[in-house]
Amino acid sequence: METAESATYPPYPPYPPTGPVYRPPRRWPGVLMGLFFFVVFCFFGISLLFNLFLFAGSAALDSAARLQERYVSHNERAKNKVAIITIEGTILDGKGFVKRQIDRVAKDDDVKAVVLRVNSPGGTVSGADFIYHHLKKLVSERQIPLVVSMGSLAASGGYYVAMAVGHRPDTIFAEPTTWTGSIGVMIPHFNVAKLLEDWGVEQDSVLSHPLKGMGSMTRKMTEEERAIFQALVDDSFARFKEVIKQGRAKFQADPAALDKLATGQVFTARDAVQKGLVDRIGFQEDAVEQAIKLAGLSSDDVRVVDYKPEFSVVDLLLGQAKASRPAWDIESLAELATPKAYYLCTWLTPLLSSSRN
Repeated sequence: METAESATYPPYPPYPPTGPVYRPPRRWPGVLMGLFFFVVFCFFGISLLFNLFLFAGSAALDSAARLQERYVSHNERAKNKVAIITIEGTILDGKGFVKRQIDRVAKDDDVKAVVLRVNSPGGTVSGADFIYHHLKKLVSERQIPLVVSMGSLAASGGYYVAMAVGHRPDTIFAEPTTWTGSIGVMIPHFNVAKLLEDWGVEQDSVLSHPLKGMGSMTRKMTEEERAIFQALVDDSFARFKEVIKQGRAKFQADPAALDKLATGQVFTARDAVQKGLVDRIGFQEDAVEQAIKLAGLSSDDVRVVDYKPEFSVVDLLLGQAKASRPAWDIESLAELATPKAYYLCTWLTPLLSSSRN
């Protein structure tokens, strides 16, 4: 008889492991896969940056070379346009944002009238005259009306460019709080000789002729130099008054009346209307309605637009560098030290601050 001790039982199955099973990590395939994707990412990233730089170099090195048209008012779906060209801030060479707006309008056959929005104390003689010339050319070649809308300030060179309206009446609007006028010319000169003397700095330039250093800040201006500069100022002043006569028929018939106003004085909008410098008191929308009327358009079938610089890749890549440029570098100091004639209301801009114009 078989006892419990002697009884045989089938073997028990092995117990499952009580802890996690250790498996050697498969490192190399994962690392290689990650490295592959990293290389692909870098390749496409570098290719993308390379192509962006090629695009920037060929089409956007000048970050504001292209303009974006913006809808302002009236009928957004209308074909016919009234374009607002903006002059804002101090005018330098005139070849920047303002010129690009003029070029854009010149190529757009849908633009039937222009409103020139001026908010500027003026600037260099050559810059103001450059803008004036191209506005006149635009109006002449396209045969479209031009109406001026003055902002808070349209003085000196800012008034000069407004004369592009020609003799057409009711084309210059000033807001009730506009300051305008400041008809005159100046060549700034600063004498820092005493300051340099106190610092122990001596002017010792080598010149081909004494007049080569005329206008130097390091010494007092001689009478001969002053006479030469005065002749330059007088010439630019005469041109300023001739330009005004081309834009204000009243002064062409009565030059003496203009001489009484051309003292550099700034006038309020009300005074400017009374003296014939401005036609009407009104806001930008009033100037727009006048432009629509002069173009023979319907207010219900016109689109009013303006322009702004188009953002580019260069702006993104170089924006920080531009922003970090010191306010007083060699170029800025040389600019201040160079004698230039200005149609500029300088008591409002004592540092001759620059802008995009």
